[in-house]
Formats: sequence, structure tokens, C-alpha cells
Amino acid sequence: MTVRVLIADDHPVVRAGVAALLGTDPDIEIVATASTPSQALAAAASVDIDLVLLDLQFSSGTDALSGVDVTRTIRSQPNPPEVLILTNYDTDADILAAVEAGATGYLLKDAPAEELLSAIHQSARGEGALAPAVATRLMARMRSPQTSLTARELDVLEASAEGLSNAQIAQLLVVSEATVKTHLSHIYTKLGVTSRGAAVAKARDSGLIR
Repeated sequence: MTVRVLIADDHPVVRAGVAALLGTDPDIEIVATASTPSQALAAAASVDIDLVLLDLQFSSGTDALSGVDVTRTIRSQPNPPEVLILTNYDTDADILAAVEAGATGYLLKDAPAEELLSAIHQSARGEGALAPAVATRLMARMRSPQTSLTARELDVLEASAEGLSNAQIAQLLVVSEATVKTHLSHIYTKLGVTSRGAAVAKARDSGLIR
């Protein structure tokens, strides 16, 4: 069965390179490309596709949506195409956000060509396709749940790393400041630290956040 693919990435060279690679597989047809999240959503809504090959982070000059936003929106539609993330980012926060948004697969851009082609076919069939490094991370989280942060705790930690105050984080996540403080308290306990700065530093060292 031919897999009809939409390639969504803000870098022209990446789009061209991926398109050239996919063109070597007679069972893959590229039906559209997109350089912004909004273009990806529009194409996914108007073109008959089986899979969206999607970057996780788009440049700030495109629009306010991220690859996770695109994934969530696409997967919330009736009979949606599958979404395979192709990105440079492998932090727990990125992986969890994408999987929870509905991504079927998650690959890194340094994946071998044959791994990407295989993942496209797997994802199009609704089968999970994870890069080895990503699978290892998820397995580690399952084996050590007591030290794993929840998706919301990772959101709070990411925002803290960007220098946002409790009030700003609360506004961003649409929660109360008390909730933010509770999340931070849980984060400190799980990471074995006593301050926001130490939590951010430890999370970055361990690959939890960027």
C-alpha cells in the first residue's frame, strides 16, 4: 500500500533532503510539504494523506504553534492521519508532549535512512516507531517512576528554565499560582534539590529539559 505523506519542516534543505530520500521508496508518495505549523494544518485538512512527517520545533518567525500543537490538532480530527515526529530534540519533555498529543512515532534527524523509511511504514499502519534513544528514555521512566516528572511538572520546569515567574507560569498554563508552587515542590522532592535554579540545572544535565 502506498503511504501518502505530508512533510512539515521550516528548513528548506531538510524538506528537500527528506523528500529526496522518500522518493527512493516506490511505496511512499509525497503529496504536500509545509514550512509552517499553519500550513501543515491547512494541508492536513485539505489533502488526502496517511501520515504527517513533522518537525517538533519551528522557527519563532513562522507562527505561534509548535509541532506538539499541530499533532494534537490533527489527531483530534475524525479519521486523522498518523503523525511521525522527526526532530533534533530528545528531552523527556519533548518526547512526552509529542506522545501525549497523539504522535505515533518519534525519530531523531540523525536516524539512518532505512530507519526513517521503516518508521514511516510502521507509523502509517498505526504501529509505534521510536528512535532507540527515545525508547531507552521511555523505558527508563517506566523503570524509575519515582524519579520521573509528570508532563505538567515538565511544563513548569521548562517555563522556569525560561525565567518565568510563578505568576507568569500560572498564566501560561492556565492554573493558579498555588498549583505552580505545588508542582515545584514535587519537582524539588523528585530531583532531590531545594531551589528552582538547582532543579533546572539538574534537569538539563539529565536530559529532562533543553
